[in-house]
Amino acid sequence: MAAMRAPTIRNIITSSEPCLRGTQRRWAQVHDVRFLATHREPDRIMEKYRQKLDQKAKEIGVKDVAELKQVFAAKIQHVKNPPVPTSASPFPPPPPAPRIPSDIPPSQQQPPARGAKPPPGIKTLSAFLDVPKTLALPPSEIASIWRLRHAFSPNSLCGTVPAATYARMLLTAHKHPQFILPLPRPADPATSTSATTEIHFLQWTFPSPNTATVLFTHLAEYKLRGEYSQPHTTVTHHAELAGEKGVVLLQGNVLEGRGVSVDEGRWLVMCLQKFYGWENRGERGKLLEQFSGGDGNFRLERLVEEAERVP
Repeated sequence: MAAMRAPTIRNIITSSEPCLRGTQRRWAQVHDVRFLATHREPDRIMEKYRQKLDQKAKEIGVKDVAELKQVFAAKIQHVKNPPVPTSASPFPPPPPAPRIPSDIPPSQQQPPARGAKPPPGIKTLSAFLDVPKTLALPPSEIASIWRLRHAFSPNSLCGTVPAATYARMLLTAHKHPQFILPLPRPADPATSTSATTEIHFLQWTFPSPNTATVLFTHLAEYKLRGEYSQPHTTVTHHAELAGEKGVVLLQGNVLEGRGVSVDEGRWLVMCLQKFYGWENRGERGKLLEQFSGGDGNFRLERLVEEAERVP
């Protein structure tokens, strides 16, 4: 019996044909689930609202629901595929930057509101004085308190500027935010050096509505390092009292070890007012225009002459 079974078992194991071919049955049906999901649901909705659709077709005078679909084809397509907005951003574009008026006389320009909030890290006048109490004082007393406030700092610069002069300076600064100023160096017998003139680069910044800062840098360093150069003198104008007291307070600092003394810093500030604050600038205004426009007629000799000329 075992001898008879072995070949049969080997045939079953090694055969490539399935051993249950004759008895296999398949009763399952394969359906496209995507078809069921996308086609049967609209049909069910159509049957549910068939009566209302027929009534709507009669109201507008069409024969059946098929013609009703044709009548509203554009509206149906609009609902299915709404138009895509042309702008990539859902927000409106930002407003343009405010234009600096050039035709308004400085005497008619209104100073910014004192309540304007400065950006973080910017020192306004309230960091130095009690502004509400200071407003109760006359301009001469304000100037004395301001100088006394900075008297104990050996490297500080301070002063007051009439509001009308500052308005002219501010208007010119917006037109010419960069310029150069000469700094004369007298001869030094101790080191056998002759008299020379150094050129310094200045740049205006406007960190807050009531604040304007001027940065002074050696021109040679600025050419070498550009925006990474370190200023040796910084001067800030505070205009919070300009509207009510007619005075702008000036405060600055000269860094030690940068090759410029406090007296030389004062000279640069005085030259700054000569070129930016004088009512009739004449040749000085021409030099500003030439420098800003890159005019080849700009001459350092004329710059030195105008800086040393009084007033």
